[in-house]
Amino acid sequence: MRKIRTSVRERERNYATSTLLTDVDDIRRRVSKHIDKSQRAVMGQFLTPVPVARFLARMFEAQKPVLHVLDPGAGVGALSAAFVAEMCLRKRRPKTIIVTAYEIDSKLISHLQATLDLCHKVCAEADIAFKAHVLNLDFIEAGVRGCNGDLFAARSDAPFDCAILNPPYRKIRTESRERKLLRNIGIETSNLYTGFLALTALLLAPGGEMVAITPRSFCNGPYFEPFRRFFLRTMRFRHVHVFESRDRAFADDEVLQENIVFRADKISETDSNVVVSSSVGPNDQDVRSRTILYSEFVRPMDPHSFIHIVPDPNGDSIRQQIRKLKVTLSELGIEVSTGRVVDFRAKDLLRSTPEPNTVPLIYPCHFKQGYVEWPNGQTRKPNAFSLGLRSEDLLVPTGHYVLVKRFSSKEEPRRVVAAVYDPLRIVSERVAFENHLNYFHMHGSGLPVTVAKGLAAFLNSTLVDTYFRQFSGHTQVNATDLRSLCYPTWEQLVALGRRICHGFPAQDALDRLVEEVAFDG
Repeated sequence: MRKIRTSVRERERNYATSTLLTDVDDIRRRVSKHIDKSQRAVMGQFLTPVPVARFLARMFEAQKPVLHVLDPGAGVGALSAAFVAEMCLRKRRPKTIIVTAYEIDSKLISHLQATLDLCHKVCAEADIAFKAHVLNLDFIEAGVRGCNGDLFAARSDAPFDCAILNPPYRKIRTESRERKLLRNIGIETSNLYTGFLALTALLLAPGGEMVAITPRSFCNGPYFEPFRRFFLRTMRFRHVHVFESRDRAFADDEVLQENIVFRADKISETDSNVVVSSSVGPNDQDVRSRTILYSEFVRPMDPHSFIHIVPDPNGDSIRQQIRKLKVTLSELGIEVSTGRVVDFRAKDLLRSTPEPNTVPLIYPCHFKQGYVEWPNGQTRKPNAFSLGLRSEDLLVPTGHYVLVKRFSSKEEPRRVVAAVYDPLRIVSERVAFENHLNYFHMHGSGLPVTVAKGLAAFLNSTLVDTYFRQFSGHTQVNATDLRSLCYPTWEQLVALGRRICHGFPAQDALDRLVEEVAFDG
């Protein structure tokens, strides 16, 4: 009889939590339709679909009898509702859940309160005491006050045991209010979402858990390096999950972004493992998972603290292959810089076609089969740059340079795309490289021709492109990323270059060539 009663109670809890999440997702859909696109851009506001929210909630361990939960940027409360639903369905349930939900948008407060009222009813049926604080405040401003000892004035229950968040995604300028507030407590970052993560980490109790869905962009690049250093000092990643499809997580809002979900704990443990998993989307039952050493996730000696997310075991062989290379760019005497010409700042110097007193202006659209083909009559981009006093500092002397696209479209199969600028094909004493390009050089001048060809061949290999994707989830290739790589020796680059003729070989042949010269020699 007792088992029957237990089964009935379980079915009732399942029904109650299912109804809660259905009702909350209906609220989210209705509200999302009325969020103006301009407001969304200003606030970085993308409400969390329930399938995503449930995925996050299941990552928590949450073993304490009393759980103080932080939901910063709560929206309509989908994440809080998913957390409550998950706790109510567990065999070992907490006795009390206390949610502190911050939401800056006053138009969402009534919806958020309605969600938390539903959470209260569901918790009551699961014999869990529930309490909620809804704070119509700017989380950054209130959180900074909290770090300075004033958070309790806002009726918060910091420090928190659990934090669940889908932080707003928006760049913050150097002199913005948010940047100055964060800087006051030692946090330096260029995007609101990493500001939320850093501030949340400070507000967690020792041993506290954070589960978040964010863009993958913080894992590499110079802009997020101060944040990575702070976060890796404060938190320990336990589980990282990659959604392979860019359009599944926030499909209703047509968001095309590579997202990751992670759980990190506020502990000082240094010797641990990380679970890395992947699936197409939050509802996909086919989840691939593996456990790796933390030292494989973040290399202890990496000066830039890049985070390597490799859910596919085949990625290990690629990483091990790349690690056979020991030579840095600086040891080769080669430098990499960003193109000097920012076209919208020099509109009066741009020319559509070559004229007297102009030099070649090179864009990514001039890449063709491993070389720069100039001029390009099929593009709307200008092909030439006018000479004059204002242009002098924007030019480089003619020579063999290796150019790499800084940006690729999401549809392109490759992230790292290189081409050789050959002065024998383009006759000019100087040349201008547009800002959407990185260029490899030696003390501001060109490279030996065989080295340039060998370097471009290496960068265009499938091996490099695949390895690059292990630490970069966005389509930008920064000069810092290229400096972080190790390269073949000078002699190997020369040997590679000697095998490249007037045109680069097809991809399979190029890959075999790089393998033979750089790794089998």
